[in-house]
Amino acid sequence: MIYEVAERYDFEIVELAVMPDHVHMFVSASPEMAPARIIQIVKSITARKMFTRFPGIKKMLWGGALWVRGYFVMSSGTGTTDEMIRQYIKEQRAPSQANDQPNLFGGSLLSAIMPVQKRISGVSRGTGCSRCGLF
Repeated sequence: MIYEVAERYDFEIVELAVMPDHVHMFVSASPEMAPARIIQIVKSITARKMFTRFPGIKKMLWGGALWVRGYFVMSSGTGTTDEMIRQYIKEQRAPSQANDQPNLFGGSLLSAIMPVQKRISGVSRGTGCSRCGLF
């Protein structure tokens, strides 16, 4: 589902790991596409599709929302390379920790944060994912 959204809105999912309570994405997009916009698109479309496919889950979620408001964004660059981010996300996909199937969040229903690493030129900033210890 996330891959379908990326294709429709012309950005690329370089790496993806769906965790039990959050998602790691490494995204490549044109400079005109703001990271906040990518998050808004992914969260809104995936939530809408999930609620259409599974109408009963809205009642099971806190406040009826699939995603919480928060997210983390970081760019790759001099201090943190694309390869470092790719490797980190791949390591999160251990069978016992994650499911990276491209359809329907890999079968997981998530009410979670959505850390996103966006590939843009510049210096790496931020503290990373507190749940997994990213950087």
